[in-house]
Amino acid sequence: MIKTFNTLFVTMFGLGKFPKIPGTFGSLAAVIILYFFFHILNLSSNLILIGLIIIFIFSFPAITAHIKDNENKDPKEVIIDEFIGQSIPIFLYEISHGTEKSSNEAVIFYVVCFILFRFFDISKPFPVSFFDKNFKNSFGVIMDDVCAGFYVVLSLICFMVLNSYFV
Repeated sequence: MIKTFNTLFVTMFGLGKFPKIPGTFGSLAAVIILYFFFHILNLSSNLILIGLIIIFIFSFPAITAHIKDNENKDPKEVIIDEFIGQSIPIFLYEISHGTEKSSNEAVIFYVVCFILFRFFDISKPFPVSFFDKNFKNSFGVIMDDVCAGFYVVLSLICFMVLNSYFV
């Protein structure tokens, strides 16, 4: 029962079992789910944060259990890490805008976050590559995507600062 739940959790209910680009599907699922929570259900950011923290914490033992007997320590079907990494820039965008949220602006921002996250997750600049290469366990699986998520945040902050100088 626990093994089945862990598999469902780390594969995001089987989404990670898609034969092509499962990580992209995991990131896209995060975008859609978070948009739904923030803009359709209008859930409290505190409630969403609690949910994201629970997912983050549970991911470590769930991934550890899933990869225990697997030769590949970062299998493609494990996509909960993409969900976590993609959630970082989106959540920070939402809390930085408080109640002044335009759904149209959010869609554009979510798309930009999605594209940037996939770029950093695939290209693996340092320290994303450091965690990916040096930690062949749940920590490495999760932290490379966390770093990619923070690269998105850093990129957007740099863009906003540069934009303020030229506008």
